Amino acid sequence: MATAPRPRTSTRDPGELTRRLTAWLGTRLPGAKAVGVSVPASNGMSSETLLFDIDHPQPPLTSCALRLAADPAAYTVFPEYDMGRQYRTLRLVAERTDLPVPRVLWLEEDPGPLGAPFFVMERVAGRVPPDVMPYTYEGSWLHAASDAEREHLEAATVGLLARLHDQVPVSEAGFLALPGQGDALRRHVTAQRAYYAWVIDGLARSPLIEAAFERLERLWPRDPGEPVLTWGDARIGNVVYDGFEPVAVLDWEMAALAPREVDLGWTIYLHRFFHDLTAGSGQRGLPGFLRRDRVEDRYARLTGHPPRDMDFYTLYAALRHAIVMLRVAYRQAYFGEVAVPADPDTLILHHDSLRAMVQGRYWQG
Repeated sequence: MATAPRPRTSTRDPGELTRRLTAWLGTRLPGAKAVGVSVPASNGMSSETLLFDIDHPQPPLTSCALRLAADPAAYTVFPEYDMGRQYRTLRLVAERTDLPVPRVLWLEEDPGPLGAPFFVMERVAGRVPPDVMPYTYEGSWLHAASDAEREHLEAATVGLLARLHDQVPVSEAGFLALPGQGDALRRHVTAQRAYYAWVIDGLARSPLIEAAFERLERLWPRDPGEPVLTWGDARIGNVVYDGFEPVAVLDWEMAALAPREVDLGWTIYLHRFFHDLTAGSGQRGLPGFLRRDRVEDRYARLTGHPPRDMDFYTLYAALRHAIVMLRVAYRQAYFGEVAVPADPDTLILHHDSLRAMVQGRYWQG
């Protein structure tokens, strides 16, 4: 995920990675070499990405991206990195939907070659709305676009969610069911509680996050509905666009069986997160883009499923994001990049908006 300040400390040596990748590639494609290996500046927080080209006697040259599980020695953001699960998800979405996803080439679950499991996929050319500086700031290509162009991108992106939720047979996505008791939503929230417990183990608790969990229980949907395959990290920063048309949907590590609204809440709130940051800096941001009412209405028209209990699901998105940000802040403290303040809630960049949600006044503003 790239929705919080990025950890900058890495324990991996780029030159060593290049050497080991080249050796491994020769075992999968004899005579091939990895060339132009680079680590993008926009690397995510939960795993590392390497970009490279395959030089092989038989053309054409293939541009690839490699997703490598986080180094266990580097105070990881998440407790587990199941690369096989991500690989299977990408294959399932490619086979059962018309969503544009990168073609996966190889899965390597043995940590020996690169120090952790990884998979390789073809790289898709295009542009991604940036996180740093956020696309809501003046100067980004999306901010500079016309209202009509942003409208097209918004419609196409909501369409991705609608088609994903409608097209993947749940019977084929059982490997994405979360463990535990109860329905898919209860299991999803239980998993988040476990993640929070892991984040604060031996460290200061967050009263704000715990208040948000309590508020969730009070808002709990009467009928969460049947689960679907949810993307998990459903936001425009995980889509490659050709112009304003999606050409690749990325980052499936948070995919799970859950209610449709889990994705919708994440899409809506993650945009608001960036917009709130922008407005707080004195800029106008993009207040009319990915607006909650428009996203909900568009999704309902595409699927025949009017989103329900969205106060719950947008709060849930802000809560999940807060737990990740707290872990990232504790990771930065571990490496001496920041100091832990007396109030751990201030480590959560959006603590004001999360508190407003807990108090039921955020969407009134």
